[in-house]
Amino acid sequence: MFTKVLVANRGEIALRVIRACQELGVKTVAVYSEADAEAPHVREADEAVLVGPPPSSQSYLVGERLIEVALRTGAQAIHPGYGFLSERAWFARAVREAGLVFIGPPAEAIEAMGSKTAARQLVIAAGVPVVPGNAEGVKDADEALAIAESYGFPVLLKAAAGGGGKGMRVVRAKEDIADALASARREAQNAFGDDAVYLEKYIEGPRHVEIQVLADTHGNVMHLGERECSVQRRHQKMIEEAPSVAVSPELRARMGATAVAAAKAAGYVNAGTCEFLLDKDGQYYFLEMNTRIQVEHPVTELVMGIDLVQWQIRIAAGEALPFAQKDFTPRGWAIECRITSEDPSNGFLPSTGRIEYLHLPSGPGVRWDGGIEAGSVVGLHYDPMLAKLIVHAPTRDLAISRMRRALLELTIDGIESSRAFHLRVMDDAEFQRGDITIQWLEQRLATLTGPNTDPETLRLAAIAAALVAHEERSAGRVSAPAGTGASAATVAPSEAKPSAWAALARQEGLR
Repeated sequence: MFTKVLVANRGEIALRVIRACQELGVKTVAVYSEADAEAPHVREADEAVLVGPPPSSQSYLVGERLIEVALRTGAQAIHPGYGFLSERAWFARAVREAGLVFIGPPAEAIEAMGSKTAARQLVIAAGVPVVPGNAEGVKDADEALAIAESYGFPVLLKAAAGGGGKGMRVVRAKEDIADALASARREAQNAFGDDAVYLEKYIEGPRHVEIQVLADTHGNVMHLGERECSVQRRHQKMIEEAPSVAVSPELRARMGATAVAAAKAAGYVNAGTCEFLLDKDGQYYFLEMNTRIQVEHPVTELVMGIDLVQWQIRIAAGEALPFAQKDFTPRGWAIECRITSEDPSNGFLPSTGRIEYLHLPSGPGVRWDGGIEAGSVVGLHYDPMLAKLIVHAPTRDLAISRMRRALLELTIDGIESSRAFHLRVMDDAEFQRGDITIQWLEQRLATLTGPNTDPETLRLAAIAAALVAHEERSAGRVSAPAGTGASAATVAPSEAKPSAWAALARQEGLR
């Protein structure tokens, strides 16, 4: 086992890795930008080193500097978390060439799965089903039109080098394909430095289901079941769960075997995820492989009873997996909500500021993976995800109820957050039935982000607003009615500390 690991990330995933290392008896080195000097992950690590100014391009993305810090502090390995440098083959290779261990897959596996077109060719050769489409980037609009007409509209244009919805366009008519191709290419070039775009048949109303895989250096490769990731906005996941209501034990076994075949074809080692589209008829199609730990890994950990991050570290240290495939059967249900610094009622615009008050949920089956605390300053330099709220329960119905209770307990005051949006999803009848697809959220967005009309929420918020008014009068922050003889205000509004009631009133829009 390693004695010291450098964590090349920030926020909640940096804390997650640090905690895994602490339980393994491994010391940690945190890196941080000037904007993160007081962040929790800096304080929790055994050592912390400043690596640059706030922009990630000058700090967290400077791979050579991170490697130099690892060597200088005596770290033997680097854990990249997710995002940033986690899927950069050149960084994995540079870490290896520096005599360090990259806690993730080999650079060659990252390269094999890094290009969607190359990955398609690789998995097709391994017998993995893919969405019908071309295996190489299209040359021009004429070629794109010819391919599209051979499959029939609608079709989907996708950037070969990226993900997250960048460089992706749905085309429903032939007269739109030239403009869509040009637009997708521009976006792909700006996002990934590569304007290659390929085309595939657009599957109407599918689910997004992914399979977690784990592979060691001794030839053992296994899957850990599926995660349902269909609640998405603009191709970004917002809520994930495990298992999926649409996956039977038989289908789980087939999809799992397919994911294992894809991983073996790429020479994969460590934790990774194969993403699939699952249509209404139970047919599934390989999309891509994420060659890193996923944001949503906790739901798999809770239903499978395994610490995936610890096993990433153990595998990188040379340990063999002591499990058999039969050991992994989901137990209960887990749901994860991504808590972001966005205002759902205002088009999910980013929200910045200082977190003045933070109250975290607790109780049976509740887990909080966060990178914030009261006093944290939320800016625009990084991804808006603040934390992940995860629950585990014996059944899906109870998991939804538990998540609703946990969201009601959560208070984040000082910035806007996605908390109220997640509450509405938990209360949505279609979501409760599991009747969702990757288009579901976009179709329901107006209902889930409009004015809150839930009677119980309005009642609680009205009570909160009344109590806030009472607090302000008691503190002298509100002028007393004329002729009452009451004293003038003695406490300035800026000096007042926010209360939980004030936070609730603001969150529900009744302040």
